[in-house]
Amino acid sequence: MSAWALERSYLRAERATAVWARSFYFASRFLPAEKKRAVFALYDYCRHADNLVDARGDRARAEVLSDLEALGATVRALHAGAASPGDRWLALADTLRRCDVPLEPLLELLDGVAMDLDDVAFPDYSSLHRYCRLVAGGVGLMLGPVLGAAPHRFREPGVGLGVAMQLTNVLRDVGEDLDAGRLYLPADELARFDLGRAALERREATPEFAAFMRFQISRARALFDAADQVVDLFPPDGSRVTVRLLQRTYAGILDGIERLGYDVFRTRAYVSGPRKLIILGRAIWAERPLRSTLSWARPA
Repeated sequence: MSAWALERSYLRAERATAVWARSFYFASRFLPAEKKRAVFALYDYCRHADNLVDARGDRARAEVLSDLEALGATVRALHAGAASPGDRWLALADTLRRCDVPLEPLLELLDGVAMDLDDVAFPDYSSLHRYCRLVAGGVGLMLGPVLGAAPHRFREPGVGLGVAMQLTNVLRDVGEDLDAGRLYLPADELARFDLGRAALERREATPEFAAFMRFQISRARALFDAADQVVDLFPPDGSRVTVRLLQRTYAGILDGIERLGYDVFRTRAYVSGPRKLIILGRAIWAERPLRSTLSWARPA
């Protein structure tokens, strides 16, 4: 493995993050260089797995499942210390050698994205939560060791933060998912608000739909609030600011949905550049008391 080939692999991973995950990329800029590169490598793996399904085109289900199985075999080998089979996974192999990333969430992600190969519909929140945990909760478990959180303290709140972020994606993308023939919203909770798939297909932000969205947004915010305990598990080298930014930027998408009057059928809620800067300022300010305390505690 040449140093240039490894650098190319990391640069490819960084480009993938910048294109596909702008909020994630924005938050990562505050990390030390080595942590940042590892984050990009892990995101590139997650995005590649997701794209095997979402960008499958006319490829048969069995063919995509075969690709996911092959990717699983590759990541098992890399995690065990094997050399990368070609240049494509050099950055991931290097990251897995340097960081204590657990194998379980890397593989569970593949199980989660494979669920999108079938008709997507969830009877209840429990089944939706399981999906969110597989495709996003585990990402927190991948990133925790890279950013410096102790695994035994990070596991549950880290999973909760990932679930909160994925649930936010679900609420933001209701219209887009319907276009793709997918419905991630829990059927029993839709029925509680006198809604069903036929009502959603009319693409109208009715009072019933607004009430349903308020309920879901309240749930997502509770998950974000519970994840507050995650932030202080990270070192103050930029990791803490990065996690706080991810948490608050994604929570800001919920504010955007509310500003749209819950009409997620015609417009995609997002956090604007100026709002991201405000969130950044608040995240940096949140670090100030700790820095001040440390400076006073420092021996003369």
